[in-house]
Amino acid sequence: MRPPVAPPGWSRWLVPPAALSVHLSIGQAYAWSVFKPPLESALHLSGTQSALPFQLGIVMLGLSAAFGGTLVERNGPRWAMAVALTCFSSGFLLAALGAATEQYWLIVFGYGFVGGIGLGIGYISPVSTLIKWFPDRPGMATGIAIMGFGGGALIASPWSAQMLESFGSDPSGIALAFLVHGLTYAVFMSLGVLLVRVPRTEGARAPGVPGTLDGPQVSARAAVRTPQFWCLWIVLCMNVTAGIGILEKAAPMITDFFSDTATPVSVSAAAGFVALLSAANMAGRIGWSSASDLIGRKNVYRVYLGVGALMYLLIAQFGDASKPLFIGCALVILSFYGGGFATIPAYLKDLFGTYQVGAIHGRLLTAWSTAGVLGPLIVNWVADRQEEAGKHGSGLYGMSLTIMIGLLIVGFVANEFVRPVHPRHHIPAPREAAHDGADQPAAQ
Repeated sequence: MRPPVAPPGWSRWLVPPAALSVHLSIGQAYAWSVFKPPLESALHLSGTQSALPFQLGIVMLGLSAAFGGTLVERNGPRWAMAVALTCFSSGFLLAALGAATEQYWLIVFGYGFVGGIGLGIGYISPVSTLIKWFPDRPGMATGIAIMGFGGGALIASPWSAQMLESFGSDPSGIALAFLVHGLTYAVFMSLGVLLVRVPRTEGARAPGVPGTLDGPQVSARAAVRTPQFWCLWIVLCMNVTAGIGILEKAAPMITDFFSDTATPVSVSAAAGFVALLSAANMAGRIGWSSASDLIGRKNVYRVYLGVGALMYLLIAQFGDASKPLFIGCALVILSFYGGGFATIPAYLKDLFGTYQVGAIHGRLLTAWSTAGVLGPLIVNWVADRQEEAGKHGSGLYGMSLTIMIGLLIVGFVANEFVRPVHPRHHIPAPREAAHDGADQPAAQ
């Protein structure tokens, strides 16, 4: 299912909306927590059990992106978006059947496994195409799309809550909410499938804009054998671990930090804090990734990791003494979390070229799967151990914050080791050009 090549005069600014239609949809994953309380009540589940669909979805995101990245590169963005649409929407439909029949395993399988495949393929589907359309501003282009994944929950959370209020929180109401999600996202994601175009080999080149295949090009198979790939794997894993550690525990963390003060945090204020973090996550994806086009990818990751460690240090030392300080530092950390996701495709493009950057990006997202388990595990496990030891309030998090600082320093050092890829890994230009021409159908 090859996408049509853009005709002469086609505006490259039509491609980011196609990517956004997919990323805003699959970004619903960050709103899964809305369904947790109703599922726990309706199906008599524990908190750990109700988290399984989301956890499996994130694991499948990384695995499907890693194993499907080459197929995405080979078959093009339209094929990838169609696969993402089918899997993500089907996952909701299976989950609806599971809720209606009160078979929780079917919800886990549908939303987590099938829907998770849609998450992974959908997440990487526009990356390579956007970079080829915007070789002069790859950070901004990928930031626009990946911003949608961070912002999807801002739409899905209130929408899902309203549906559960209207349909009810019993199994049939949950099933109907899942059904509406599946059908609505299928329609919305189809806009991306229909709108996406790939550039001509030369036709996408605007005056003064470099060609998409200028510079060294490295295949996905060769890239994973380079130290640069594994340095970036560590960089992404450490940055995501630090960010998701706060994101997953945000509401109870701010409540605990100020529980022993004269101004405790209410439930509604804690919910507002979570919303602020989501906004910072979304803003960081477009803001910091665009800044990387100006100051360079390595420099912006120095900011993410170095300043991020400083923010964690300030929270650990002074967070319980000042709400503005705590909130400000957390917002900065979450902006770095989002920015790290949005900047990494452009960093890969700088090092490995555009030849198979989507496949390389897919393999690198296994760092996200690892961090998705590691970050919450560190914060929750340490907090549980500290509580057993008799500590409370901000004392529950001192050790985990220190661990996060150490991880960010590890990521900072790994970023410093990133160097240009050795020429022995480069693909000869004639072969590269031939491959590019073979991948693109002739314009009609």
